[in-house]
Amino acid sequence: MKYKNIYVAATSQHVGKTTSTLGIVSYLIKKMVNVGYCKPVGQQFLDIGNLKVDKDIILFADLLGFEMNPDWHSPVILGKGATELFLDNPDEFDYQTKILQAKEALEKQHEMVIYEGTGHPGVGSVAGVSNAKVAKILDAGVIMVVEGGIGKTIDMLNMTTALFRENNVPILGVVINKVLEDKISKVQTYVNKWLEKENIPLLGVVPYDKTLAYPLMETVTSAIKGEILHNAHKMENKVADIIAGTPIETNKIRNPEDLLLITDTKYIIKAIDRLRMMSYMYKLDGSPLCGIVLTGQKKYDEEALEYINKYQIPVIHTQLDTYSAVLKISRIEVKINRHTPWKITRAIRLIEDNLNLDGLLVSV
Repeated sequence: MKYKNIYVAATSQHVGKTTSTLGIVSYLIKKMVNVGYCKPVGQQFLDIGNLKVDKDIILFADLLGFEMNPDWHSPVILGKGATELFLDNPDEFDYQTKILQAKEALEKQHEMVIYEGTGHPGVGSVAGVSNAKVAKILDAGVIMVVEGGIGKTIDMLNMTTALFRENNVPILGVVINKVLEDKISKVQTYVNKWLEKENIPLLGVVPYDKTLAYPLMETVTSAIKGEILHNAHKMENKVADIIAGTPIETNKIRNPEDLLLITDTKYIIKAIDRLRMMSYMYKLDGSPLCGIVLTGQKKYDEEALEYINKYQIPVIHTQLDTYSAVLKISRIEVKINRHTPWKITRAIRLIEDNLNLDGLLVSV
């Protein structure tokens, strides 16, 4: 049986396209649908051997068990400099044909294909491959993902769905993502009033889950251009919260786990003394730290090194001062990837538990 293909778009970056796509694909697998995946237009890519693919392809290749084929799964990459190259010689880049060839190949293999968009709906317009234009080329219905709220959410939906309406692309439904628990009922009620007037189904409201925003120590290291000093094998530790400076106020820490200490090296002994006290107070078997970022000098005394090695704590040194390091790390935008399996599991569960996806199985 063949089903209507789906294009997952979003009102802007970092609102939950990949999270939603993971849940939708998992749902279809459980419904025994032979489902395929494609990122028709990507912006950030990885070189794997002689393959150049969008970085999200790897995640879905693991989930669905397919062998990556750039022509099928990642046909167009608009990386750095692509805009200038296209504008200088537009006739050399037949992106639409590449996308259609990928569509034809995937539809021969699968009953249904999930296409994941990139950025906001207008991304790619300069090269004739905006999200709205690509969804039209693919003859796919759109699921629009928007971040939770009321006024701003409705404004964003009104603006971004207009591009798809102009291209006569059907909106299959809306996912309101990252909504605080105590706001869910209110957001659902009022946004749905607007959606009903527009004859657009609300698929569901997904609560905000802070764990999906936890970066890894390797991401932190990259953000601050840090140098790994100790325990490089622990760079996949997750960071739940930051404690910075010398006076660690233990009474203000809600969850004493997976904490990242950011401090000048000259204060590290004082910080460790407070951490030992915290471990005693919270009856922890080990250290509450997932990692340490050091500013200032690299050298510190043996007492600190003994604590670091005892609990296998990764230590990063940065040229930034403590304040700048905190700012950089606080602004990290986190994407789900194969190095964060707990996020994949959680994302799938969130979507399956909070969306009504039954109406998406439309035979063609």
